[in-house]
Amino acid sequence: MKAKKSISFILVLAAFMSLTTMQAFAAPSDSARASLKTKLNNVTGAVAKKFNAKDDVGNTMDTAKIISNPAVSGQFLAVYHTYKNGTAKVNLATSTDLLNWTFVKSLAGSTGNDASQPSIKVASDGGYVVAWEQEPNNHVKVAYYPSWTSLQSASPTKSYDIPRNHSNYAEGTPNIYSASSTSVDIGFHYFKNGDVDRQARGTLTNFSSWSSSTQTNFDNALLHWGVAGNIGDRDGKLNFGGYDFGLIEGQFVKNDWSTFRSFIYDYSTGNAEQLNPVTPNGSTALANPTFTVVNLNGVTRIVVSMFIFSEGAGSGESGQLIYYFNV
Repeated sequence: MKAKKSISFILVLAAFMSLTTMQAFAAPSDSARASLKTKLNNVTGAVAKKFNAKDDVGNTMDTAKIISNPAVSGQFLAVYHTYKNGTAKVNLATSTDLLNWTFVKSLAGSTGNDASQPSIKVASDGGYVVAWEQEPNNHVKVAYYPSWTSLQSASPTKSYDIPRNHSNYAEGTPNIYSASSTSVDIGFHYFKNGDVDRQARGTLTNFSSWSSSTQTNFDNALLHWGVAGNIGDRDGKLNFGGYDFGLIEGQFVKNDWSTFRSFIYDYSTGNAEQLNPVTPNGSTALANPTFTVVNLNGVTRIVVSMFIFSEGAGSGESGQLIYYFNV
């Protein structure tokens, strides 16, 4: 009997020590990340959602980035790209409900000069900064618009074509971490060795000087999960529950668009977790993720956009998805 009791005590002690160790190694951000992940995954239960989003003149809103417009109360802005007759243009639209969009102006793109994958940020000292992927010689271009009037008329006062530093092939899909009229912090991907997209980040100073470096921390966070294809578009930072998070896409199998997935990135730990958004018709290949905190009708929401590739789309769900939930 004593031997059995000793064994039982040892097992209980081991279990307690294991639990204590797990708690000791749990990151403070775990709870916030889990809560945000649950909300991001619940497309079906979102407050509102729209699949295959288009503006009021029929332009597809591919890879839309949405923000609040500080110049007009209750108004939201989206930048996105649309392919027409083989040409990609960066477009601007407005909305008051996050789902129905009114086309304003094409900001960039013409025959032989495709513009795509845009992002937008309100400048901390006034105005707006827009960045996009520009052809020819696939690279990032950035423009500064000092006012809402200048943005509506597609009349930037500053612009800069960023030179490629990390790839002889392509550097694109920019996101903007922070922006002013004199300094822009930009994330982007580079086509590493002409093989797969990997992550980089740089700073544009006075729209005349550029410095950048590769971001292996982002890459490693997704490589850990077996991502073997492209690690591309990203967005962030968004503060939730007191911690900063980002979104990033990864392709598990090179050249297989159906294997694109989106991940939540935890800046406090440097780790990523795969998202598995649940849509009404079971779409799986959701990429180009963005999210923004906004105020709609007096309620704080997080608006999310993701592009659903046809290769992994449920019936009627391919194209641009926009949805939002309450914080």
